Amino acid sequence: MRERCVDYRAALLRLASLYGLLVLAGCATLPNGRNWGEDATIQPGWQRVGRAALAAVEAPGFWLPLAGAAVLQIDNWDHRISNWARRETPIFGSQQSASEWSDRLRSASAYAYFATLALTPGGEEPEPWLLDKARGLAVGGAAIVVTDEESAVLKRASARERPNGQDHQSMPSSHASRSAVLTELGRRNMQWVDVSETARGVVDAGLTALTLGTGWARVEAGFHYPSDVLVGMAIGDFNGVFFDEAFMGLPQPARPALAVEPMHGGAQVRLRLIW
Repeated sequence: MRERCVDYRAALLRLASLYGLLVLAGCATLPNGRNWGEDATIQPGWQRVGRAALAAVEAPGFWLPLAGAAVLQIDNWDHRISNWARRETPIFGSQQSASEWSDRLRSASAYAYFATLALTPGGEEPEPWLLDKARGLAVGGAAIVVTDEESAVLKRASARERPNGQDHQSMPSSHASRSAVLTELGRRNMQWVDVSETARGVVDAGLTALTLGTGWARVEAGFHYPSDVLVGMAIGDFNGVFFDEAFMGLPQPARPALAVEPMHGGAQVRLRLIW
């Protein structure tokens, strides 16, 4: 019993130390001198909302999974992959294990999001730090709630039977959509954290792995077809990008845009930056 208590105390000390490091890492400010979350708003203006919607649609995390889901309908590959994954369970070893791991990986996505939130620039004063983090968390929470509601509505509308025949709630995967919105929010938080590009790439790969792992675990567990997972990922990614761009009030980088203008005897193409 004593050894177990010592282990618990050591674990608590490690957690406290980690939290302290996260807080210290989030003491800087954004390039404009503001804190992350300080400018979060529920009235961003229609121009910003429109830009956010366009950015969400253009994001590869949205259209690439949808394209993949469409391709899987060719020659019944959606069902073929599902049947193989349930039968072989190549990653998680059994359907039960896959089901348990899908929950763990989804939870890990949430922990990762909260960690990136703590790392974002928040200044040195405790009270503004907490208030600004709470504002940013409210935006992230709204994105998560909307994602969950959209997934629930689409489940009822599609009424697709699960591969294991449990019910008609297969499309889309709410596990995948929840993980995707969390990891996309976390990925966007990391844009403002002062770390090396190598570290940023490692974190990005880890966040992507969490969502892919969550989704594949649901396929092996027999709860979803691969296309269900991909649609769920697209929903989560869209909301992560949209809510962050529309409501966080963060500095917006210039975006390249092509413009085709008619001319006498032809046309000219111009590349311009939109701010």
